[in-house]
Amino acid sequence: MAEQINEQPRVGIKAIVTGATGMIGEGVLHECLNRADVEEILVVGRKSCGVTHRKLAEIVHADFFDLLPIDNRLSGYNACFFCLGVSSVVVPNDF
Repeated sequence: MAEQINEQPRVGIKAIVTGATGMIGEGVLHECLNRADVEEILVVGRKSCGVTHRKLAEIVHADFFDLLPIDNRLSGYNACFFCLGVSSVVVPNDF
């Protein structure tokens, strides 16, 4: 009796990236852009990441404590890379 294998269709990655203007977020963004299995990328940031690409959309949004004005644009994604942070350049050594 032959064994039956139920393969699920591959779902492409549709990712949201925050913090794409920082060191880590920028690296994550470029990795996503270079991966064939990443179909769409939405960058959400306080300022533009300055990158254009066919897979990339961007939302510039100042207040991350109030996402209600953009919440309708955040659905349909299956991955999120939360790379927000503070630059080590502006953090005191005793932090």
